[in-house]
Amino acid sequence: QVQLVESGGGLVQAGGSLRLSCATSGRTLSLYSMGWFRQAPGKEREFVAAISRTGASTYYADSVNGRFTISREDAKNTVYLQMNSLKVEDTAVYYCAATGLSSNNRQVLITARAYNYWGQGTQVTVSS
Repeated sequence: QVQLVESGGGLVQAGGSLRLSCATSGRTLSLYSMGWFRQAPGKEREFVAAISRTGASTYYADSVNGRFTISREDAKNTVYLQMNSLKVEDTAVYYCAATGLSSNNRQVLITARAYNYWGQGTQVTVSS
């Protein structure tokens, strides 16, 4: 098993930046592909970004492509989500997730049900 703890959320003005971190513990991070999802009030959880086990493949939702960057640092057991040019509509609780699936397929890694483990979430609020 792996445990996930997100941090780095907060309040930022539109156009600003935040970097979310997902610290993992338990089994080694290199065994997992990782994803970030978010859920805004009254909306369903949606995919944001994913990174494969090796880091060779990354995937993004259209709404964040070009503004957000997912990365991983296995030596530190940490996954990051760098968020630039934030918009009010990026306001949500952001969740880190891990999957032991070996697939690098985009259609798999953008799907919430592919992930076995989830963090508790961190709030990101973007003001206008």
